[in-house]
Amino acid sequence: MIQIRRTNTENTDFQALVAQLDAYLARIDGDENAFYSQFNKIEFLDKVVVIYEDEVPVACGAMKPHGTSNLEIKRMYTVPNARGKGLASQVVNELEKWAKESGVSACVLETGKRQEDAVALYKKLGYQIIPNFEPYIGIENSLCFEKKL
Repeated sequence: MIQIRRTNTENTDFQALVAQLDAYLARIDGDENAFYSQFNKIEFLDKVVVIYEDEVPVACGAMKPHGTSNLEIKRMYTVPNARGKGLASQVVNELEKWAKESGVSACVLETGKRQEDAVALYKKLGYQIIPNFEPYIGIENSLCFEKKL
């Protein structure tokens, strides 16, 4: 059974999923990982979603304020054995719903070009590529997206 829970960064299941995400990104990004990791601290996130499958945490995502009227989606991750089930879409949908409830006009995000599955997911969910925003301006591997809500 799938359960979607809204929580915060104190959730230890979220913290464990983020640790797995960080290890995954360290392998993918190699030497660039130090640059990206400085912008991925979870203490700056104020809205967190964790998906559980049979009470086991399998996917997560979070948001933080971006500018005056947007939220930035961060820390998206699905454990490898749960991929392909649409869980990442469910995380994004729940985050967007939460953003709308908060009166936000758009969600933005950044992902790496090497994360082809993530790029495909965001495009499928209606996100449009936009010029890179700070701190990703001029970063070759970064793609920034936006979706009006």
